[in-house]
Amino acid sequence: MKAPSQHEASSGTPADPDANQTAAGTAREQADSQHNEPGLAGSVSPELLHWLAEVHGVETSYQGWDGLPHEVAPATLVRVLAALGVQASTDQLIEAALADAELAPWRRMLPPAVVAQEGAPALVPVHVRHGAAVRLTVSTEDGRELVAPQQDIWVEPRVVDGVSIGRATFDVPDNTGLGWHTLRAESDGKVAEAALVVVPARLSTAAALEERRGWGLATQLYSVRSKRSWGIGDFADLAELAALAGAHGADYVLVNPLHAAEPVPPMEPSPYSPSTRRFFNPLYLRIEAIPELAYLKPKTQAVIHSLRKQAQKLNKDTTRLDRDTVYAAKLAALELLHQARRSPSRQQAFEDFCRAAGAGLDDFALWCAVREDLDADDPFWTDPAAALGSPLLERLRTELSERIDFHRWLQWLCDEQLESAQRTARRAGMRLGVVHDLAVGADLQSSDAWTLRGVLAPGVSVGAPPDMYNQLGQDWHQPPWHPTRLAEAGYQPFREMLATVLQHSGGIRVDHILGFFRLWWVPAGNSPADGAYVRLDHDAMIGILALEAQRAGAVVIGEDLGTFEPWVRDYLAARGILGTSILWFENDGDAPLPPERYRVQALSSVNTHDLPPTAGYLAGDHVTLRNGLGLLERSAEEERLEHNAKLDKMMGLLRQRGLLPPDEPGTEQERIEALHRLLAQSPSVLLGVALVDAVGERRVQNQPGTTSAQYPNWQVPLADSDGESVLLDSLAGNERFNSLLAAVEESLRG
Repeated sequence: MKAPSQHEASSGTPADPDANQTAAGTAREQADSQHNEPGLAGSVSPELLHWLAEVHGVETSYQGWDGLPHEVAPATLVRVLAALGVQASTDQLIEAALADAELAPWRRMLPPAVVAQEGAPALVPVHVRHGAAVRLTVSTEDGRELVAPQQDIWVEPRVVDGVSIGRATFDVPDNTGLGWHTLRAESDGKVAEAALVVVPARLSTAAALEERRGWGLATQLYSVRSKRSWGIGDFADLAELAALAGAHGADYVLVNPLHAAEPVPPMEPSPYSPSTRRFFNPLYLRIEAIPELAYLKPKTQAVIHSLRKQAQKLNKDTTRLDRDTVYAAKLAALELLHQARRSPSRQQAFEDFCRAAGAGLDDFALWCAVREDLDADDPFWTDPAAALGSPLLERLRTELSERIDFHRWLQWLCDEQLESAQRTARRAGMRLGVVHDLAVGADLQSSDAWTLRGVLAPGVSVGAPPDMYNQLGQDWHQPPWHPTRLAEAGYQPFREMLATVLQHSGGIRVDHILGFFRLWWVPAGNSPADGAYVRLDHDAMIGILALEAQRAGAVVIGEDLGTFEPWVRDYLAARGILGTSILWFENDGDAPLPPERYRVQALSSVNTHDLPPTAGYLAGDHVTLRNGLGLLERSAEEERLEHNAKLDKMMGLLRQRGLLPPDEPGTEQERIEALHRLLAQSPSVLLGVALVDAVGERRVQNQPGTTSAQYPNWQVPLADSDGESVLLDSLAGNERFNSLLAAVEESLRG
């Protein structure tokens, strides 16, 4: 999703409000000497504003890609704080907000949620009337009730809203165990409950890879078609690719995000801008794999057969994938199939799936049913009277019950076919199988933005500050989690999303995992460069990710490219989460980093989807493309000189290692295989092979900084070096494919 330049992360732990009193008082004393800030209402003290921002996890400055510190504009801080529900446009409002922040934990009997590491001591503060008796218990997810022991820790009581409030401190019982539990505090006839999540100190799922390293294929599933595809790669194609790669010794297939898009055409092409991150895209369904097809009447089967024949003609198109036409054809077939009576066992399986998915599935299906007839920008979506739980929405649930059932059924089919693909991958000998990709967020006009609005921050979107590749910054048009509201929800929406994605997988790649530490918030109306970093509770976010992955038996790979503070990568490694290394980005000064110095806890590969396939990169196709699109900051000649100098150094390393002949340039295929053999000399526990590199594809799948009118981003079908379509059916006999996979397996296994 991004160019290879992120920004350093700072500590993601918000300040303790109890420790704020002295510093806040000092800031107040300095307020009178401050002048008005442009763009703010009234007289605002920069010191007060900065202190309030820090209290709420908003960073007031950041280090840019140029290595220099950059201050966040005061007006931006005010808008970001407003998105957090904090008013800060005057000193008076800031004073009140600081006081509220100090007293906020004392006004709650229990914290919004407690996330504790297994085996580590964890304290729970309980606030009650000073001197009152209090009892804290833990109801575990397996049905036990544990009494939490109270610690002899004295904390000076506080007067809150005219009442003297004391703090009692309890230990989380040692035998609570991993999982999702409930804290229950009782005092003076009052009861409060909060989520208690006990997470692994370290995710252990990648431990076996340290004993025996693994490798796999990475691909954009929609681009990988077979003769049986309907013009777009599907779940059945995923199963076939996994079986084929597994026969060569591969341990996984990493795919693009398979998140659901719009319920009807037109569809957003980017898999990184979905309508929801929890549920899947029915575009990937293989119609012929749905059992009810066999029981349709011959005339109905003939209609579906005709739809398939028309869609399969698109398999020959090597220029641009046509999602809209394909999805329209599949929806027509699926509407017919939905009318077929299911056997008692399949009906029971469908009902069980819906029951397990719960309200989240019901709400997503409701959004789909309404969205079929309303545009994304219809005022309905922002009307408070149309919020979930409103009388209007409850009436619509009844009126649209048949359409809601249809969209729940589609998700059940996706679940079945993903389960089948993972089962096929494991049967083929893969240790991991399917590895999913988790996007940073969902679109501002998405199902998630509507159904989860209670835990998302309003009036802002996620992006990135300026870097050398995007000097105006980036706005990804995705609403961020509201850190406090997410905690108050017990992290349930986050948990459900992860559990669903991980259910039929052996791993998950987390795009921009820095977003679990902090995210760049861009207020509505601001330029992408005019934003601010907002911190999340990374201990909680990473801990919950580790818990759900541990339960699913899945490996976690964090996309951590770019300039991070060293502690972030160290922290992720300590929690058992793999990083990401790309050969072209691993440098020692202006020379390639020797592969022996790559990280052990990483998935290392030659390229990424924002770079051209290696064949195109070696030829400098990206320079020609960017020059033609007007994306270069300097002349094409300068770009090519720099690119060729970089290639010369890399080819020199390959010759030094004996991976290329000393006096010959080598063919394109030989150089690609040599690069992968070099990569295998790294200690990284996982290696990645892009399918495009295995067939000689040259075109980049995504060209950052362009629209679909300029370049077919996320719409490039798989082709070979001659531009001819490559179908799955031909891969078993594809010499180039077989040779590269054999080279990786041989290099890794010796």
